[in-house]
Amino acid sequence: MTDTLRLYSYWRSSAAYRVRIGLALKGLPYETVPVHLVRDGGEQHRPEFHDANPQELVPVLQHGNRLYRQSLAILEYLDETWPDTPLLPSLARDRARVRALAQIVACDIHPLNNLRVLQFFENEWNAPAPEREQWVRHWITLGFDALEASLDDNPATGEFCEGDVPTLADCCLVPQAYNARRFGVDTARWPTIARIDKACLALPAFDAARPERQPDCPESQRG
Repeated sequence: MTDTLRLYSYWRSSAAYRVRIGLALKGLPYETVPVHLVRDGGEQHRPEFHDANPQELVPVLQHGNRLYRQSLAILEYLDETWPDTPLLPSLARDRARVRALAQIVACDIHPLNNLRVLQFFENEWNAPAPEREQWVRHWITLGFDALEASLDDNPATGEFCEGDVPTLADCCLVPQAYNARRFGVDTARWPTIARIDKACLALPAFDAARPERQPDCPESQRG
């Protein structure tokens, strides 16, 4: 399949970050279409983007004339369409574990500290920034406690979340660790998570997907 891949993304979106990692691990070239989630009230709310995703969220992956939404669904689509460098293991039991680890992040941690949740607190309840940030840190800490327990001393855990090659779970872990640091959560509290995050970021694919490497990243944030 040779149709152009186009990723609607925001440099700091952790959900889009997951997909960027998957694309990079598979060596798939793509065009980035920046969607600024804050400027002018949020470009995701514009009618033209609403047509691409009625949820008004990034990422959206365009492949040919088709649009794919939801980061985990996009990553599995990439895996099924380009099976080289698989993101899911070959055994059903291992795939189930990888999906469970990924969903701890994507379904339980991330939604509670997503931008639209924090904006609701600010705009509807006038919650000050320190309280909003405490909320974020609470749910990251609770989720990482569970994730660390799921990884630590499990014989399936290797250099990465599942064995010694990155999987869907690592695509989720690394952006959430980035988010944790952004909100002042020290990931050293979770040594297995910190070790896996470091091993991932040493790989070119993960490095290329970093927020500060993205074309829409502000100059002031580039590392």
